[in-house]
Amino acid sequence: DLVESGGGLVQPGGSLRLSCTISGFRMDYHSIGWFRQAPGKGQEGVSCITRIGNTIYYSDSVKGRFAISIDNARNTVYLEMNNLNPEDTGVYYCAADTLAPPSGPYPWSDPVQFDYWGQGTQVTVSS
Repeated sequence: DLVESGGGLVQPGGSLRLSCTISGFRMDYHSIGWFRQAPGKGQEGVSCITRIGNTIYYSDSVKGRFAISIDNARNTVYLEMNNLNPEDTGVYYCAADTLAPPSGPYPWSDPVQFDYWGQGTQVTVSS
């Protein structure tokens, strides 16, 4: 299971930290990704971190403002979000990739690559 927490209402320019607690996997996972979905839009890959090597990916829209980290001892992945703006509003999901990585560049922002999903947490940025 994946359980997200930490969402809420924040003013523009504010910060939030999302948590994704991981439990129950029989297999080691390759990476944990954060995705978001704004009203009326499709899922957008926001960030991703690999379990081994801690390779990190960010979308251009959040680079420099968001930071992903992993605490293996606590089985938790964090997404620190700073300088939030209304375009960051949406439901944020964490997802685990337990599949064998494909050849070529890792498709970290493709939801199809991830086979376990949390229930999502709402983030609303508004004054």
